[in-house]
Amino acid sequence: MSAEETRALLGLHLAGMRADSPPDNVHALDLTGLTTPDVTVWTAWVGPRVAAVGALKMLPDDTAEVKSMRTHPDFLRQGAARAVLDTIIVAAKTRGVRRLSLETGSVPSFDPAVALYRSRGFEEGPAFSHYTDGGFSRFLHLDLR
Repeated sequence: MSAEETRALLGLHLAGMRADSPPDNVHALDLTGLTTPDVTVWTAWVGPRVAAVGALKMLPDDTAEVKSMRTHPDFLRQGAARAVLDTIIVAAKTRGVRRLSLETGSVPSFDPAVALYRSRGFEEGPAFSHYTDGGFSRFLHLDLR
């Protein structure tokens, strides 16, 4: 994650999460959180520009979480996020993950992301890991067994 473009896109992601979520419901990882050994980050590039970013966070119970999915505004609806999500799903399967989950918001600004996740088979379900259902979050899960 040393590329300045990737850091800038992650900054945009954090700013967006803070703008669209109540303060106690911003669960996005900052750069420190994305550099821990249990997290792998992928980026999609179009020439010299980063188009999308996403991460896989391994959890201790043979499950994993999708984190930090964001498409640069110049590359929306061009397949970059889909490519990153597909890479995350394949990596999770390769690592023997039985269920891939994510937390996202419930307001309309999160609907395009939810549509992407649903197109890949994610279904809404209960809170997982350390999350609680406070009414703002949506939890989506993909069974990989």
